[in-house]
Amino acid sequence: MNAVLDSLARALRDLFSLRVLWVVIWPMLVAMLLWLALGITFWSTFSGWLEYGLDKIGIQVWLADLKPEWIANGIQVLIHLMLFVPMVMLTALVLTALFAMPALIRVVAERDYPQLKRENGGSLIGSLWNAVIAIVLFVALWLVTLPLWLIGVGVIIPFVAAAYLNQRLFRYDAIAEHATANEMATLFKSERGGWWGLGLLTGLVQFVPLLNLLGPVLAALAFIHFGLARLNQQRSASTAG
Repeated sequence: MNAVLDSLARALRDLFSLRVLWVVIWPMLVAMLLWLALGITFWSTFSGWLEYGLDKIGIQVWLADLKPEWIANGIQVLIHLMLFVPMVMLTALVLTALFAMPALIRVVAERDYPQLKRENGGSLIGSLWNAVIAIVLFVALWLVTLPLWLIGVGVIIPFVAAAYLNQRLFRYDAIAEHATANEMATLFKSERGGWWGLGLLTGLVQFVPLLNLLGPVLAALAFIHFGLARLNQQRSASTAG
């Protein structure tokens, strides 16, 4: 747990350095503009899907009978926002993982791990495939567990889903440039608890207003610090042995 907290503290330190600030801004900005454009262009389509879903679970009828009308409209807008914000966050996380990681890795590696040899055990195809798996399973987790919302257990689902998505999305890219394929497989298995713990802590940030704007890059930095520190430790132990 100390290693997880140390990685998070180091990520916070790096978050506001000049080399990182632009990376903090552009994934979230692109994600917001993308979903704003999609929302405006396909508003009627999205609204139709939403009304269909609400009708299936009996909420649409309740909204139709709710008076005054502005309350029902307000609730519908709120539901739209509840769907819009997670999609923006998911898009920003994926953009950060796929396109911003190299710049962030350079910042962390040059400052804290300059002696760590790059073995390039990962690849662009591997990164893309990892992102696809992360997104598909993340969405599946939400869909499969929807009935649990009706009995109250659903309150924990967003946190579990965020923890899974972060650890799956960032752990591969965090060490792909420095570790061999075998080292990556070993670290994914031996440090499973650390990856998940870091995924949960960085996932919690995504539910804090305003702070969640920094969430994608904070998560990326934290996973890079954790991954490179564990890789460095693994190699040192192997050499000493």
